[in-house]
Amino acid sequence: MRSRQIRGQIRVGHICALLAVAALTATGCSASADTPDGESKAKAKTDAAQQGAAARQVAVTVTPQGERAAAGEPVRVTAETGALTSVTVTDGKGRTLAGTTSADGRTWTSDRVAAPGVTYTVKAETRAEDGRAGTAGSSFTTAPADKVNKVDWRPGDGATVGVAQPISLVFDHPVKNKAAVEKQLKVTTSNNTEGSWGWLTDWSGKDRVDWRPKEYFEPGTKVTLDARLDGVDSGEDGGWFVRDYKVGFTVGARQIVKVDLDGKQLTLERDGTAVRRIPVSGGTPGGDKRSWRGTAVLMSKEGTIRMNSETVGLGSAYDKMVDYSMRLTWSGMYAHAAPWNAKYLGKANRSSGCIGMSDPDAAWLYGQVRIGDPFEIKGADTKGTVAPHNGLGVWNVDWADWQAKSALR
Repeated sequence: MRSRQIRGQIRVGHICALLAVAALTATGCSASADTPDGESKAKAKTDAAQQGAAARQVAVTVTPQGERAAAGEPVRVTAETGALTSVTVTDGKGRTLAGTTSADGRTWTSDRVAAPGVTYTVKAETRAEDGRAGTAGSSFTTAPADKVNKVDWRPGDGATVGVAQPISLVFDHPVKNKAAVEKQLKVTTSNNTEGSWGWLTDWSGKDRVDWRPKEYFEPGTKVTLDARLDGVDSGEDGGWFVRDYKVGFTVGARQIVKVDLDGKQLTLERDGTAVRRIPVSGGTPGGDKRSWRGTAVLMSKEGTIRMNSETVGLGSAYDKMVDYSMRLTWSGMYAHAAPWNAKYLGKANRSSGCIGMSDPDAAWLYGQVRIGDPFEIKGADTKGTVAPHNGLGVWNVDWADWQAKSALR
């Protein structure tokens, strides 16, 4: 064992605690310390004792190190000899990094990476080869993030949602390291629901990842997302994540809104039983005003809003205030009150793409449905199937194809 201190290492006993050294006893033949020759021999014995103590010390190396250490890597503590008996790593807020010690006791590695712009304090308890205990301490500070990536997520924490509600995360900046990010996203459910993440390009053009079950959730399921992203690098042009996210929600009753555009009828089913049938008018056949088909998930209940056809590429077809508006896609398909179409309700599809109904029926439906309820829409003359990124259209992807969208497959 080298007796001098090595740069970047912590020498147990040399920095924090000096290990006990056995006393050296002069032999009967040694010269007196009062003589010049005796002084020389006494000094030699002292040097030898110090060298012996140094040989028993445990040198501990910590990485990262320094005042602007690289973030995004695990913290590693290594004993060059002897073994580590305990390692504690805390950040400036007193939070502790968990970790695992190797089978030989020589190396401890944190479960998570070091986050940017954080000072970490390391304390290591050690045992030398001769059984003596020691303590070492060190600290390092990671360089701050030059760019921060943030997350917008659905649904909100504490919400009660419909059986078709996926978890949806949209990122402010590009995510090139998709696998590294997905590894940090843990979903737990109260009944071990099978599900998978899938990466999409959001309607906004941003990177997005959704988690959906294989089939609709069972009512009463409790779901938790633990996104342990602090310290993860998004990759080129994406920046760093500098916080964790935790969201929990509960699945409500099994409600499915079935829309038959051919029959011009909407039916709300609850737990498999039809609660009410409503005459409707869907999108006008034969052009851009047709409705979408497939499964659209209720994204938001927006009440009374102004609808302007120019915002969805339909020129000056309409500009009016609309009541009981229930958003189904980002492209502008809603279910809502449409009293101006009263003569067509239940008889003909004459809307500009939305699913219209009478004021009383719209008011009733608005009060019954919740965010996350599926609208299962069918019809012969439609614009096509709702795309996965157009709102929450993830249910329109076959399960095997959806699983293939995971970065970990």
